[in-house]
Amino acid sequence: MKQWKLWFGVILWMGSMGWASASGLDRLHAFLRDTRRGEAQFEQRNLKGQGDTGGTVSRGVFLFSRPGKFRWEYRSPYPQTLVADGQTLWIWDPDLQQVTRKKMSQSLGSTPAALLAGDDALEKGYVVTEGGESEGLEWVMAKPKSTESGFEWVKMGFTDQALARMELRDSFGHTLSIVFTQFEKDPKFTPDTFHFTPPPGADVIQ
Repeated sequence: MKQWKLWFGVILWMGSMGWASASGLDRLHAFLRDTRRGEAQFEQRNLKGQGDTGGTVSRGVFLFSRPGKFRWEYRSPYPQTLVADGQTLWIWDPDLQQVTRKKMSQSLGSTPAALLAGDDALEKGYVVTEGGESEGLEWVMAKPKSTESGFEWVKMGFTDQALARMELRDSFGHTLSIVFTQFEKDPKFTPDTFHFTPPPGADVIQ
């Protein structure tokens, strides 16, 4: 499950004018178009199957800067960090003292976090349709065009001001549910926010 959360960990939100009467697709497109940088807290639940209301809970923070840069930090119960600098994706597991390094070209379009930090990966890699209104949110449904993505679908739920939730279903019937809060649009980032250097002594896997 720890490896599962690494890849679907990453992402989104927004803040955009004129969303009150917009459909889910309108709000998604506004988010991708208008929100160039963002930061939010997240709570993530790993659910084993349909009807599971408990699941393992993880909490952390997500930051992104388009195109292609993001930082996804799990802070509890187990620290773990994903950092993408636009060219390389780094995955740091302090418990294992292990760093995994991948080219962004191998990651963008196949993971939601990387997808939502990009500009056009959504239309390139997914079939996106309206998901209707449910639980006070306007939803969109995205299904990957590639069968190698590792999951069946991604759902995104928007309020009239922001992307509030994200759900993903993998090929084994497990669901990842993410709730975003405290979103800040266009925050100031330090130069090293999306830079990662492997800690001394860490094993680096490529």
